Amino acid sequence: MRKIILLFIAFVFAGHPAARAAIFAQVRGIVHDPQHRPIAGAHIELHSTSSALTRSTVTASDGSFAILSVPLGDYTITVSHTDFAAIRQPLTLASDTSPILHFELQLSTVEQSVSVTSIADSANVDTVTPTTLVSRQQIAETPGADRTNSLAMITDYVPGAYMTHDMLHMRGGHQVSWLIDGIQIPNTNIASNLGAQINPADIDYIEIQRGSYNAGLGDRTYGIFNVVPRTGFERDRQAELKLSAGSFLQTEAQLSLGDHSEKSAYYASLTGNRSDYGLAPPIGQVFHDAANGYGAFASFINNRTPKDQLRLVAQLRADYFQIPYDPNPDSPENRQYDSSGLRDGQHETDGLAAFSWLHTFNASTVLQLSPFYHYNRANYDSHPDDTPVATTAHRTSNYAGAQASVTTTIARNTIEAGLYSFGQHDVNRFGAIFNNGSGTPPFTTPASANGGLVEEYISDNFKATPWLTLIAGVRQSHFQGEITEDATSPRIGAAILVPKLNWVFRGFYGRFYQPPPLLTASGPLVQFANANNTAFTPLHGERDEEHQFGVQIPFRGWLLDADTFRTRINNFLDHANLGDSSIYFPVTIDGALVRAWELSLRSPQLWHRVQAHLAYSNQIAEQRGAITGGLICTPISSPQCDAGFNYEPLDHDQRNTLNAGFTAALPWRTTASANVYYGSGFVNGDPNDIYPNDYLPEHTTLDLSLHKTFSEKISASITATNIANRRVLLDNSLTFGGFHYNDPRQIYGELRYRFRY
Repeated sequence: MRKIILLFIAFVFAGHPAARAAIFAQVRGIVHDPQHRPIAGAHIELHSTSSALTRSTVTASDGSFAILSVPLGDYTITVSHTDFAAIRQPLTLASDTSPILHFELQLSTVEQSVSVTSIADSANVDTVTPTTLVSRQQIAETPGADRTNSLAMITDYVPGAYMTHDMLHMRGGHQVSWLIDGIQIPNTNIASNLGAQINPADIDYIEIQRGSYNAGLGDRTYGIFNVVPRTGFERDRQAELKLSAGSFLQTEAQLSLGDHSEKSAYYASLTGNRSDYGLAPPIGQVFHDAANGYGAFASFINNRTPKDQLRLVAQLRADYFQIPYDPNPDSPENRQYDSSGLRDGQHETDGLAAFSWLHTFNASTVLQLSPFYHYNRANYDSHPDDTPVATTAHRTSNYAGAQASVTTTIARNTIEAGLYSFGQHDVNRFGAIFNNGSGTPPFTTPASANGGLVEEYISDNFKATPWLTLIAGVRQSHFQGEITEDATSPRIGAAILVPKLNWVFRGFYGRFYQPPPLLTASGPLVQFANANNTAFTPLHGERDEEHQFGVQIPFRGWLLDADTFRTRINNFLDHANLGDSSIYFPVTIDGALVRAWELSLRSPQLWHRVQAHLAYSNQIAEQRGAITGGLICTPISSPQCDAGFNYEPLDHDQRNTLNAGFTAALPWRTTASANVYYGSGFVNGDPNDIYPNDYLPEHTTLDLSLHKTFSEKISASITATNIANRRVLLDNSLTFGGFHYNDPRQIYGELRYRFRY
């Protein structure tokens, strides 16, 4: 650990280039006249469609321009000159891209006019990463998406993303990376948190990337979520009070405020929520299932000079979840996992602070330095009289580190070089009281562990021609904890634009290394594990190899994105429970294989009123071999530990997942939105129990929402999720509370009141 900290300090103070913030893009282009002669002194203005954020520049003598460090999102770009008619067109920016735009200005007439053009029929040739961008407006209009702890903003729009046993799964795993304001927030723990990383109401844009990352991003192939937080540029000394109430006595309140000047902006919010329904229950009814929480969020931006920008994001959240149970000890569910005697609960706390300094050296080079701190706690507690075992599992994790970056453009190459590093300190306390008549004495075992990670990378995005982009890079990882590991992760890819058709084909090959959770066990805990034919061994990092191919097809404003991937995994990180207790430990499985075909479809504005979306995945997620690290089965030679090397479905394997929805602008300032979800059924963990088939039942839900704007200050909505209230067994893996049924019908209303202060 000392070596890692010293290396990290030396790196930062030496000014070494480091990992680039992933929410930013660059905009470059050429402005010329009808004879293709460059136009110098043309004014370029980039204006956000969702806020007052603007960036501007003028063209050089050769007609070129560049605007660096632009947050991802939707913009309007305007090109104007006193001798020519102005041009305005929409522009959507993805992270880590550098679109090169060409503008031809026509000679102005006596009556000045603005020519409006569209680029809706163009696909993105600047990246090989399949990407979904969801805006603040879409989150507000998607049924159920803006509630605290909701992840519908992801599951409704992203192929292969779904919720099961109260956790988000994506592309065959649930180890995803969250980036807030471009800074990767570390969390090496597996399946110990139930609360979401950030409140959806505090998000301006969220960009979901699915594999095929360049070397500057990603130790987790399953998914990366780049969150652009609310900044205050969308406010003018304006506050908003949001109140909601509905089924299961659910209530939620948020007060947010923000303001901006020409150089600075700030946003802050306070949120509280509670409900009698929190987690997926083990049966169709709901018992002991309350949840509540509160949180605060703040962001601040200051453009200190034309070349220096300071950004700060801070958050503190606390959540509590009762663990639901099945009250009938003789029910089929309790034959596999008896939850009838449990009255457990979980307290969670999460806090983060991330600061960024962006410095522009010139029109082609940007430096960013971002120190961060992340605190995460998950405390699982039982009632002392719980049967058969009252368990305690307390974990507190502290992460401190930094990322920084130098990005420069040389000829047609955009080159990044960087480092991402953090040190981690974990404190754990495990305990058990045995109320099963076995006479086993109770125990409490405290433990602590230290570890850290240093990752360096170099990456090149080469724009070989306007129709061909090549990426190449390598990421070097060094992890030090209970074990020491090194990994080299090369990545290459290409995107090719087919002329006239404007189709973009892309391909990628890459490797990834994911550092393991910190795990320590000793004393009575080890004895308890041995008594349950288990033992503890060190965890090793997960190593993935991904092949992916895809195509983007634009047609009259529609955009279809299809891809197929194959990810082979060694030391697949998962989780397992200890005996009949609710203590969960991370494990590594010898190998896993995830294969899928994915499809997403987005429409333009149809009839100037309706926009539709669709996301579909046909996926196979399998594992093979025995558990190799963490809580392992012993003795290895026993028949019950012989897992074999044939591939078997993972507990969250679902072959077909579909989401389809629309948003429609209706008369009288009213908007309606809907989403249909279909799942073919998750794998049956016990074929001899309730369902004799290999997979649990298929399921379909319909969510609806109706929004009405009464005035600039007041708006209201009513939302209903799972309208038909069809309940099925989603999952029978032994995680929080045992079995899991899908969510019941919920209806709630929301009122928003905006005012100036």
